[in-house]
Amino acid sequence: MLLAAGRGERLRPLTDRMPKPLVPVAGKPLLAWHLERLAASGCREVVANVSHLGEQIVKYVENSSFDLHVAFSREAEPLETAGGIAQALPFLGREPFLLVNGDIYCEIDFRPFLAHRLGKNIAHLVLVPNPPHRTNGDFSLEAGAIGNEGAARYTYAGVAVMSPTLVEPVKRGDKAPLAPLLRAAAAKGLISGELFTGLWQDVGTAQRLAELEMKLHESR
Repeated sequence: MLLAAGRGERLRPLTDRMPKPLVPVAGKPLLAWHLERLAASGCREVVANVSHLGEQIVKYVENSSFDLHVAFSREAEPLETAGGIAQALPFLGREPFLLVNGDIYCEIDFRPFLAHRLGKNIAHLVLVPNPPHRTNGDFSLEAGAIGNEGAARYTYAGVAVMSPTLVEPVKRGDKAPLAPLLRAAAAKGLISGELFTGLWQDVGTAQRLAELEMKLHESR
């Protein structure tokens, strides 16, 4: 599932006329970077939730060729992350799925996550070293286990393998954030994780977008 329904308030006025996943990075929409990497990983089915200016995303995908079947879960207004997942469950089914935030850029190889087995866990999170705007991080990581406490804390990358059971408390159509559900599951020892140290960038503000453009330019 690709999360693509956010309003992108901190990227205004750019997102007044286009949805955040279509914001160009190095000449290509963020959405395209994700879909190309997913297709290259062997993924063939994607569910994308859309809301703010969502029909622009639908048209873009329909007019492109990504070697993927993309289904759209439409939200009259953004339902936040857990609400969006719950709304999309009829498309996702009952098996664990790969979850990717649409407002990040990452050079993660998705192939291992498509093959990942959760076992007794209900989620597996990718974490990254804390960026300057999030110095306290989100979760601890010790011996492959995600926790809420601990000295070594990292930031959630917006990439995870997730069981639909994680959002069972959320009614379809309700707004609900994902973080409280993750923290509750982490407290029960039900989340594993790993650290990614490659190129990753949250593209939540104009400044971070400019930083990413510079990084990609320098890496060419």
